[in-house]
Amino acid sequence: MKTPVTVPTPVVARNALVLIAVVVTAAALVWLSDILTPLAMAIFLMIVIDGVKRSIEERTPLPHRWAGIAALTVVVLLFAGSIAIIVYGASGFFGEASGVATHIGPRIDQILRDGSALLRIQNPPTLQDLVNGIDIRGYLTTVALQAQGVVSGAFFVLVYLGFLLASQGGFRRKLVAMFPEKLQRAEAMEVFQRVRGGVEGYIWVQSVTGAIICVFAWILMKVVGLQNAEFWTFVIFIVGFIPVLGGAIGGLAPPLFALVQFPTYWQAIVLLIGLQAVLFIVGNMIQPRMQGDNQNIDPVAVLLSLALFGKMWGVVGMFLSTPLAVMAMAILAEFKGSMWMAVLLSGDGAPYADEAEKHAAAAATRASKRRVKPPQETA
Repeated sequence: MKTPVTVPTPVVARNALVLIAVVVTAAALVWLSDILTPLAMAIFLMIVIDGVKRSIEERTPLPHRWAGIAALTVVVLLFAGSIAIIVYGASGFFGEASGVATHIGPRIDQILRDGSALLRIQNPPTLQDLVNGIDIRGYLTTVALQAQGVVSGAFFVLVYLGFLLASQGGFRRKLVAMFPEKLQRAEAMEVFQRVRGGVEGYIWVQSVTGAIICVFAWILMKVVGLQNAEFWTFVIFIVGFIPVLGGAIGGLAPPLFALVQFPTYWQAIVLLIGLQAVLFIVGNMIQPRMQGDNQNIDPVAVLLSLALFGKMWGVVGMFLSTPLAVMAMAILAEFKGSMWMAVLLSGDGAPYADEAEKHAAAAATRASKRRVKPPQETA
């Protein structure tokens, strides 16, 4: 009989405390989701503003203060414009201008008849048969409340962002007070640099690849004559920041709308094949080369993070799931008790291996300097 592996009691207790802390933290995130969701989005925007500011300083002769003002203006305008496009674009999407509201019922009935004929089904169902028993008024009320929540949530995000930027000047003093020793303060700054670098790299990669996808998607939609092509292009760009689900939404929503708009099916087929081809090429050839080792996150961890934060914080949690996973791995890798969790989150089992090698080399250098003492001067 094989002897069971004996685990030291302190290790078991430490791991148990880590798991309990994770569960308690997740419960707090769910309970305080209404407060923490706009705060997390504001922190995300502040990191974006900091990255844009440093980019402006490197590429323009603007001083530090004016670069910060320019970065703040650009990011806030882009954020407000995105919310406006989503809200007003979605509200007018099913209006009379597009003709969808008047043709969606008969067109769906025609699609059901064609599909039933292809499958040799007698007495095909109609749209009225499918929606019987469904509380459409309740769904519309829920959608309206969610749209209202997006607007109010955006307002609170901007309020949080203003207060965060106002208190940014005292961050360094707070850091010194929290970590009086220089070594601990340097380690804390390294963790912050890791988080910031990972988030900025993620934003850069997703923005560039999203722009590439949007260019080809817009051309395809214009070629087939899809209405609201600009709105769909913007939607594809935004949902591209949601891992896994973003590609599915961006690749399927325009073809489904094409089924309703056009009396024939070839437009939807062209959009489906073209969008899937673009998403496949960008997602499997261009995006991995751009990412490199910047996001050393396991794909399973990305999927679990998407499900977890999506369950806790909704769409905002899905949008921030990968940056939050990068942040969690950076923090967990700093402590011996939670290092195993960072290893599980990492893609290659070595979270931030280059930093570890750098620290080991620095420690070896310090040890060699201590061993080699300078010769003492004789009186």
